[in-house]
Amino acid sequence: MLAQLRPAIVMIVLFTALTGLAYPLAITGIAQLALSGKANGSVIERDGKIVGSSLIGQNFASDRYFHGRPSATSAPDPADSTKTIDAPYNAANSSGSNLGPTSQKLVDRVNGAIEAEFAAGRVDIVAADAVTTSASGLDPHISPQYALAQVPAVAKARGLKESRVRTLVEANVDQRFVGLIGEPRVNVLQLNLALDQSH
Repeated sequence: MLAQLRPAIVMIVLFTALTGLAYPLAITGIAQLALSGKANGSVIERDGKIVGSSLIGQNFASDRYFHGRPSATSAPDPADSTKTIDAPYNAANSSGSNLGPTSQKLVDRVNGAIEAEFAAGRVDIVAADAVTTSASGLDPHISPQYALAQVPAVAKARGLKESRVRTLVEANVDQRFVGLIGEPRVNVLQLNLALDQSH
């Protein structure tokens, strides 16, 4: 019996060492050498301080900043742990709203967001990403249309010329990968950091 168990034990130990230690360490080492920034979370630093990641959106509430798309993430309610509360861009609980097109709650939320965009004077035509959440709730990008629609409000809040703010937006548009893949987009955190630097 021991003769039959010994090869099984040796194989478990060998494959645990190979797939559980050697392979992950090798891949981590290669990633650190070849793509250090991406392997470490694509963090963005300003004056030696980490201000965020280019891959995870943040909740900008001030009129002085461009706003990202709505986020459907939530967190446990501190008053009642059996319930949840809205917690925009909560990276610990990435999720979409899971509300379908026939959901009255979704219709009410989208209509409320549309009314808020018009009331804030940010838009003439509401971009889809201004009122809809992403699947993760953490999307760091918005469409150039939505970013440009926010230019008048941001320029007014900062006392800047609209043309100057519009130029910043246009300079921060990421185009399609190799001209074919994806859609043009604007990283909200990077745009807001560029806005702070230019002011």
